[in-house]
Amino acid sequence: MPLTTEDRLAIHELVSLHGHLADDRRTDDLGLLLTPDASYDVTAYGLGIVRGLPALVELFSSAPGDQPAGHHVTNVIVTADPDLDDRARVRSKGLSVMADGRAGTVVYEDEVVRTTNGWRISARVVVPSLS
Repeated sequence: MPLTTEDRLAIHELVSLHGHLADDRRTDDLGLLLTPDASYDVTAYGLGIVRGLPALVELFSSAPGDQPAGHHVTNVIVTADPDLDDRARVRSKGLSVMADGRAGTVVYEDEVVRTTNGWRISARVVVPSLS
């Protein structure tokens, strides 16, 4: 069964939730975004692949490195998994604005899964855009 319009809307809102949780420092709500066994690949930032919700809460809480004042997501593309109705791939662009006005951009490569509590990110790779 292909993704419904409701699925696509829920996935778009899920990907958008990241910025709100990060910018509001709502680490206790990361379970609304990620699966309990999620992986978050921040190798490009020297942090490796962080696995599991407790480790991800710690990562978000510690806020290593130069953290943006604002995370913004755009250009969201959702691709259904042709073999599994409860999975999809999502590619989006992240824009970050630093407190001093500098800006940067990344690409998020996500795998999302339908859970009993709605769609959640099960794997994310953060790829910096180089200019």
